Amino acid sequence: MIRIATGRRGLVLNAGRITQQCKNSPPTTTSSAWKQQLLSNRSPNAASSSSARANSGGSSSTPAPKTLPSNAASSSMKNAKTSAGTGDPEGMGGNTGFSMRGPVTWPALGLVAIAAASAVAYYNIERERRLENAMGKVVSSESGWSPNPELLARRQYVKTKWGWFPKEDAFGASGKPAVGGPWSLIDLDGNLVTNKTFEGKWTLLYFGFARCPDICPSEMVKVGKVMDTLKKEHPELHKKIQPIFVSIDPARDSLKALRDYSTDFHPSYVFLTGAPQQVQAMAKKFRVYMSKADETEDGDYLVDHSIVIYFHDETGDVADCFTQSMRPSDVVEKVVERMTFVPTY
Repeated sequence: MIRIATGRRGLVLNAGRITQQCKNSPPTTTSSAWKQQLLSNRSPNAASSSSARANSGGSSSTPAPKTLPSNAASSSMKNAKTSAGTGDPEGMGGNTGFSMRGPVTWPALGLVAIAAASAVAYYNIERERRLENAMGKVVSSESGWSPNPELLARRQYVKTKWGWFPKEDAFGASGKPAVGGPWSLIDLDGNLVTNKTFEGKWTLLYFGFARCPDICPSEMVKVGKVMDTLKKEHPELHKKIQPIFVSIDPARDSLKALRDYSTDFHPSYVFLTGAPQQVQAMAKKFRVYMSKADETEDGDYLVDHSIVIYFHDETGDVADCFTQSMRPSDVVEKVVERMTFVPTY
């Protein structure tokens, strides 16, 4: 006996009975009876038509197979269309024996949220504690603190109503560059001059050499224009500023050579020189680059060097740096801004 499933609900055709029915039917109606038998198993109307023919004298004596009622068929089709994604793949109203609850529940989500909030709170508390400890170490040092003392100067901290903050200056949060330090040279009269000599004065410091063909004279003239503008527009500030020229070519810039050279520039300039070791030590502290260039056969040469004007406050700390690209008016604006700077705390 062969059983053939032809539908979702497992409609069964009895191949043996169909074969027997075809044998008892007239030869001319074998094909027609076979088709009607197939239709009777797919459609209720076809089944009814086949039964009517059998009752009206048809040759088939085998009753039509049972078919699903129209209501049941409609329900089955409805379930087939709407059960996807419901956890009821067979459309059996949830009687599948499987749990409809997912792996994530509201209580589980609540526990996760509580754990996350606790971790964040612990992190914030620990961070504040460590910051307080670090600030306590920083402000307890009289020399201040720097993340990299070789590049950035040590910063002092002051206590405000909001807590401990770095001492405010014109350089902002980045801090001052770590340039400058103690030095000693001689002036045109042969007197010893050190960094302590100019305490209480703001200084405009420039490194150059007397035989420089163009750049050094241009920068020194710029400083002279700055001094003249300050004398005219800000006389009180002008009195507190001292321009300084330091020779980086002591082998050729003798005191006599510097005296002759000084006559071409602003009279407020102080010209300094010294032994090669002294000049090199000072240039290193100010991070000044210098190197011989284009030396000729007769020993003449030029000196490549940094083109920067260092502006120091009355305590000797660097207040600002002015580059070659800045105009005299730009320098004047910066000088006035630095000298009149008032911290907000």
